[in-house]
Amino acid sequence: MQQTEWSPPATGIAGCGLLGVVMAIGSVIVVTDPPGRILTGIAAVGLITFAIMSWRARPKLAITPDGVVVRGWFGNRVLTRADITLVRITEFRRLARKTKLLEIDTADDRLLVLSRWDLGTDPLDVLDALTAAGYTGTP
Repeated sequence: MQQTEWSPPATGIAGCGLLGVVMAIGSVIVVTDPPGRILTGIAAVGLITFAIMSWRARPKLAITPDGVVVRGWFGNRVLTRADITLVRITEFRRLARKTKLLEIDTADDRLLVLSRWDLGTDPLDVLDALTAAGYTGTP
């Protein structure tokens, strides 16, 4: 049976949350200058918020009987086969390494871009699963 749900790794999300808590404690206990305390506190709140919202948006992409469900921080979006015009992999060099992105073009001219972090696996594997499920898009 092929995988039908993809989401960020739980350990990565937990690590971001834990780092945010450590930074928050450090901004109160260790940092003595007010500007540094404020900047460290803002970074801590940002990491904790990112971890909470990333956990809330799991699974990020799922194949269901209704269609492909893309979950975001504030809601879900269901894409049927008719809604998807193109599914492709974009590969480019970034910081001396190749980065792959899964791009889903929709009929209402929206582009959904999902990275390895969003999917928790190689975007090529997700493309293969979407293609096997019949979500290749109609140009």
